[in-house]
Amino acid sequence: MKLYYDPITVNCRKVVAGLDLIGASYDEERLDYFAGDHKQPAYTAINPNAELPALVDDDFVLWESNAIMVYASEKLGNKTVYPDDPKIRADITRWLLWESSKWFGNCYTYLLENVVKVMLDDAPDEALLDDHAPTFHAQAQILEDALAGREWLCDDHATIADIAVAAPMHLHALQKLPLDDYPNIRAWMERVEALPCWQKSDPVPHIPPEFLAKFA
Repeated sequence: MKLYYDPITVNCRKVVAGLDLIGASYDEERLDYFAGDHKQPAYTAINPNAELPALVDDDFVLWESNAIMVYASEKLGNKTVYPDDPKIRADITRWLLWESSKWFGNCYTYLLENVVKVMLDDAPDEALLDDHAPTFHAQAQILEDALAGREWLCDDHATIADIAVAAPMHLHALQKLPLDDYPNIRAWMERVEALPCWQKSDPVPHIPPEFLAKFA
């Protein structure tokens, strides 16, 4: 398998951590997101959405980060992170769909305003963030309630669902995600951040120093 990715993006970090959790090996093809490599014809021939990441396995081309994790789990037969139990598997599928349709966008607004704009010498739109806050909090409460009395989302250990849902929060301090009222989310995120696969996929070492300096 070959993974086309930039380690600093949300969905690439998700897949890098997820493939490590799964135990999948792969060849790397790194692209520069800020340089627009994902919009070049050589890559859009692989992913016509011009989005990262993408996985190529022989003649099989796969995009969408959650689909990549499911495929790798199935290919390697990892029944720990993607169990056969139909209820657990359905629960994982539920959270993968929720992350992509609801949670990603809610967290990404904070990433765009408080991280990406700062990197590009632009100012966060505080009015936009204020308007967005109720929508974020409505979704955050769903996750908070789901984590009540449990350490992981779908099983008694980490699964690909935990990696998927954590990914949009992966720079939560810099994003300034408003998590003060969500102790279950904060405790769960600490557990995710303690996973070796999460630590090894840290995007910070890959962020150009001139960008990091803007947060000093």
